[in-house]
Amino acid sequence: MDRRRKKTRNAIFTAFTALLEKKTYSALTVQDIIDEADIGRSTFYAHFETKDELLKALCKDIFDHVFPSEIMSEEKHDFSHHSSFSDRITHILYHIREKQQNIKGLFTGECGEIFMGCLKEYLFRVFDDRLTEDSPVPRSYRLDHAVSSFAETLRWWLREHSEYSPEQISSFYFASVPIPKD
Repeated sequence: MDRRRKKTRNAIFTAFTALLEKKTYSALTVQDIIDEADIGRSTFYAHFETKDELLKALCKDIFDHVFPSEIMSEEKHDFSHHSSFSDRITHILYHIREKQQNIKGLFTGECGEIFMGCLKEYLFRVFDDRLTEDSPVPRSYRLDHAVSSFAETLRWWLREHSEYSPEQISSFYFASVPIPKD
């Protein structure tokens, strides 16, 4: 994607998340987004077919960054030399905290269901290989439980308890859910 398209796309994302702090998702119109982003209607539709497509693209943009396939060295938090699963979860929590302004409003309202669905898709990939086979509980149930618990942990953390560090949230999660940390 060229630089101009990226800049326009980011302006649309920024306008969308700013408007979600003021209006409900259902009350938000494409015209509102166009006005806030200061772009033309055809420009919006060149990027997104619908408001739902915009929301899904925003989720993908956020989660592709938050859930990297390979952990690289980063300036603000370097987990590249950590290999445990709890380290991976803590790393994800740092990214979530960095994206907090974009994510916080997405957990609520009508768009919350679409957002949570996208979030869980990524979480299923992260958690899938962490479950052991030595359990009488069906694997699909345990995976759904681990993912749902983590998603709700994020909601709890971002909504009302952001004073806790990513390390603390990770330790709370692993103390509550029977999933291997290493």
